[in-house]
Amino acid sequence: MSSYDVVILGGGPGGYNAAIRAGQLGLKVACVEGRDTLGGTCLNVGCMPSKALLHASELYEAAMGKEFAELGIEVRPSLNLAQMMKQKDDSVAGLTKGIEFLFRKNKVDWIKGWGHIDGPGQVTVTDSGGGQTRLQARDIVIATGSEPMPLPGVEIDNRRILDSTGALSLGEVPRHLVVIGAGVIGLELGSVWRRLGAEVTVVEYLDRICPGVDAEAGKTLQKALGKQGIAFRLGAKVTRATPSASGVQLSVEPAAGGNAELLEADYVLVAIGRRPYTSGLGLENVGLATDSRGLLANRQHRTEAPGVWVIGDVTSGPMLAHKAEDEAMACIEQIVGKAGEVNYALIPNVIYTRPELASVGKTEEQLKAEGRAYKAGKFPFTANSRAKINHETEGFAKVLADAQTDEILGVHLVGPSVSEMIGEYCVAMEFSASAEDIALTCHPHPTRSEALRQAAMNVEGMATQI
Repeated sequence: MSSYDVVILGGGPGGYNAAIRAGQLGLKVACVEGRDTLGGTCLNVGCMPSKALLHASELYEAAMGKEFAELGIEVRPSLNLAQMMKQKDDSVAGLTKGIEFLFRKNKVDWIKGWGHIDGPGQVTVTDSGGGQTRLQARDIVIATGSEPMPLPGVEIDNRRILDSTGALSLGEVPRHLVVIGAGVIGLELGSVWRRLGAEVTVVEYLDRICPGVDAEAGKTLQKALGKQGIAFRLGAKVTRATPSASGVQLSVEPAAGGNAELLEADYVLVAIGRRPYTSGLGLENVGLATDSRGLLANRQHRTEAPGVWVIGDVTSGPMLAHKAEDEAMACIEQIVGKAGEVNYALIPNVIYTRPELASVGKTEEQLKAEGRAYKAGKFPFTANSRAKINHETEGFAKVLADAQTDEILGVHLVGPSVSEMIGEYCVAMEFSASAEDIALTCHPHPTRSEALRQAAMNVEGMATQI
């Protein structure tokens, strides 16, 4: 039996960051991961490969359509899907190798296999060949992540009916792709295949896309995606999917009840969300149980079991890689007696479509429900010089501030590269900045970031740019 200070179950963004930080702090640490590569869903079959395909498909569409021609660039591109997939895989491989390097640098042991908690401080790891390794640790961190949520009546086979992993590795461009679910995963991957030439229909149970985001921002994004050719069937549910050798026949009904209709597709992507990966971990051996959704409760990353900690998708909060990373740092800091904390009110959210949607803090709907008086400042990208020059004027920046104190309560951006700009407001809000603080801060011209300042200025009706 090998002894460690900390054993971490899972090598995704939460697990590998926790392992590296533990190594930096001088702890003897092991990370248990059964995949052939580190990085979890995010690096291997999630965030990173999807961004590679989003980037490649955006360039392809720009070259194929009017965008390049209007800029005076004349090309006749053709799609090499196999090469597009290869560069995606190569990029992912480079990132996962980078984590291996950081493990070696910080003296982290990667125990390859799947972990099972046998009791307090006891973990058994079973590798792909059935061999077992027993580990002992003062502290155990559960960071096993999540898996795609299944949909009754729609059985994923990753041939015709796909989860997100299957949709990242198709060998052909679908003629018609039906996406079930209008959340982040469905919209991003639907955007990829639409740009590469597929007809895309998104079926969503709710009457809006992107549940949880600011309603105005969500409507603006839906309008933009609709103009690009994505069709939306809102307030609808898929009750059955019948695959064949050449396609899938879907039964679609109104969510509120009514007659079903048949929808034909050659591929279907099921993207209705994710669920915690907590089954089979041996939680009962340390007196732990999950809730009805499979989530483990925690109090500042501690479970009810002494010496057992929990971070990432397996516990409460948004299922986001950067949330897991923050929790990883805070968890390990607490294990060594330092003060670790995560501000859950300021976890940014991004949808990497084109235009992008990025937000942090409260939505208008939340502030109204709370009865909190607020002021709103908005600025359209149509009036931003850099956006106009770059022909990317869809969307806006919106700042919500307290009506009395002017403290920034929420920020919602729809537009070009807003994923890279929302961090400015994360920092500002972490320091309880006012809208006036941003309004008085000089921003470089011409940049898209000026829209953020102008929106803050417009909280008091002071926007100046045209």
